[in-house]
Amino acid sequence: MTDTPEEKAQDAAPRRRRGAEESLGQIVLVFESVIVFLAGLVAFGLRALPEGVPQWWGIVGGAMLAVLMLATCSVLRHRWGIVLGWALQVVLALSAFLVLANLIVAVVFGVMWGYATIKGASLDRRNAQLMREAESTNGE
Repeated sequence: MTDTPEEKAQDAAPRRRRGAEESLGQIVLVFESVIVFLAGLVAFGLRALPEGVPQWWGIVGGAMLAVLMLATCSVLRHRWGIVLGWALQVVLALSAFLVLANLIVAVVFGVMWGYATIKGASLDRRNAQLMREAESTNGE
């Protein structure tokens, strides 16, 4: 006999609650990873790498940075995951030395990353405070 969807949902372990900082950061990094991969293709197409460096490294570099951004999404619950996200923003900004248009991408996504982490942390603190207040009033 098969379980109904309601019974399966009751049997499943509860999902970990993600905060706003983690959720917003993941959204930014996923979209940014697509743009970063395309920026690697642009570096390859424009032959923007220094002489002596094979041009296909532009694709590899863009793909590696994109994969790192996607992998960082899974560790954003930790403080070091947020710091890693900031480091990836710096790496993207430094890539503007090869392709100047990457500076626009770095500024736009850097601002979005900053907003996601700063405002997200603020929302998480506020939500934690509201939950503490609700628990203290329910416990009385």
